[in-house]
Amino acid sequence: MSKNISIFDTTLRDGTQGEGISLSVDDKLNIAKKLDYLGVEYIEGGIPGSNSKDIEFFKRVQQLGLTSKIVAFGSTRRKGGNAETDANLNRIIESGADAATLVGKSWDFHVHTALQTTLEENLDMIYDSIHYLKRNGLEVIFDAEHFFDGYKNNPEYTLSVMTRAYEAGADWLVMCDTNGGTMPHEIQEIVRAVVSHLPEANFGIHTHNDCELAVANTLAAISAGARHVQGTINGYGERCGNANLCSVIPNLQLKLGYHCIEEDKLAQLTNVSRYVSEIANVNMPVNQPYVGSAAFAHKGGIHVSAILRDSRTYEHIAPEQVGNKQRILVSELAGQSNIISKAQELGIELDPTSSHSRQVIDRIKDMEHQGYQFEGADGSLELLIREANGEVKELFTFESFKMLVEKTAGKPVVSEAFVKLSVGGRSHYTAAEGNGPVNALDNALRKALVTYYPSLQEMHLSDYKVRVLDDKDTTAAKVRVLIESKNFSDGWNTIGVSENVIEASWEALVDSFRYALLDEVPSEIVEPDTLAQGMVNH
Repeated sequence: MSKNISIFDTTLRDGTQGEGISLSVDDKLNIAKKLDYLGVEYIEGGIPGSNSKDIEFFKRVQQLGLTSKIVAFGSTRRKGGNAETDANLNRIIESGADAATLVGKSWDFHVHTALQTTLEENLDMIYDSIHYLKRNGLEVIFDAEHFFDGYKNNPEYTLSVMTRAYEAGADWLVMCDTNGGTMPHEIQEIVRAVVSHLPEANFGIHTHNDCELAVANTLAAISAGARHVQGTINGYGERCGNANLCSVIPNLQLKLGYHCIEEDKLAQLTNVSRYVSEIANVNMPVNQPYVGSAAFAHKGGIHVSAILRDSRTYEHIAPEQVGNKQRILVSELAGQSNIISKAQELGIELDPTSSHSRQVIDRIKDMEHQGYQFEGADGSLELLIREANGEVKELFTFESFKMLVEKTAGKPVVSEAFVKLSVGGRSHYTAAEGNGPVNALDNALRKALVTYYPSLQEMHLSDYKVRVLDDKDTTAAKVRVLIESKNFSDGWNTIGVSENVIEASWEALVDSFRYALLDEVPSEIVEPDTLAQGMVNH
């Protein structure tokens, strides 16, 4: 049996049914280009005619010249009707898609309860619809909805559904675990039985993650003879989601020896996963297998010491195979090897025999005891290491700040910050308003420094998080603030901790500016009096 697996991505259709996910037409087109670059065989774009967004998508995607096959989704003809006049089937044909996914009922309970028709009429609906699309030149993928529930209830009927779809000319017969409640051993047994019943047909699998088994069930189906996998990037989908292709593909290709996509494209998997996450505006779990930021992260000193000798001691694959990278985390569990490795990663020369590395470790442990956490604050961590190594120059001297927050009835809150600091011996006192206290502080600090450091115009704060560290102290509790900052080419995170949220925010904010200006030299500023005198002399 072939070791080639056909990968069918339904992020743009089934994935968008996940709670909180909404994609514009441009979003869908950009994701389609990424999926095409990854090398998936099929990209399911949506339901033609169901909404203006999907209509526009199918028109515009034709102009992209993608290699992947674009698939339109629809259901079988209506009961009592005929395929030739069915509006949904004709919209699929008119969409210009290369292939069609046609969903049909395979559970007798659904035929009687949802469709409210006879078992024989359902078979005719399936046959007529597939046959009509085939006559119009489309490749047809038949998705047998609720297949495994149906098989357990009435195996004879579900087999007759597959037989009828095959006789109508379906290119793939896909068994769907629509409710996501089937166990891997059941999947394997049923798929094996169905493949034996129709050995000439091509079978696929479509699983949902309601029991957190979508990936396991997909692998079980492949082991039993399925050769077509339907899933989504990052497992997005209705309820608990679909099979996560970011886990399915490397499991099949790296662990089980199947071929899903080209090897050089597999190294793009992490990039594609994170790109889709950004477009969908959904935070990725850091511990997502293969592509998560913590998938190859090491924290304990003993672990780090071992992987520095040979990464195979604590990594099941080389992270570069899926485009990820090894990360060394620095925390209260860190040993000297963590610090040395992190310094090397940052390109910092740190002598392991000197007292510097020990000082950094001790300081980090003390700070984490106070509530700091440097795993998610790479900018602040780098500043600590560089300071210990004597590489950080004082860019400005902080003197004071004040905050004014005013609320007048019927008007929005007004926040104003006043910052006093000195740069190169010159004192500056600036004031700025902002959309909240932190934004006001950011604006005031930026206003004071941007003349000396013009590159600050390229930097902006992109995220702000506050966490209460001990909720027993209620409003007097210590808080941890994480600030994410970006410029045109980079992104970094900084941290601040205090009983006062403004002070914690200021600390994280100042670290963010210090990190952004690590390699900067202040511009020469001409004093106004000097400039005026020069003009007179001229």
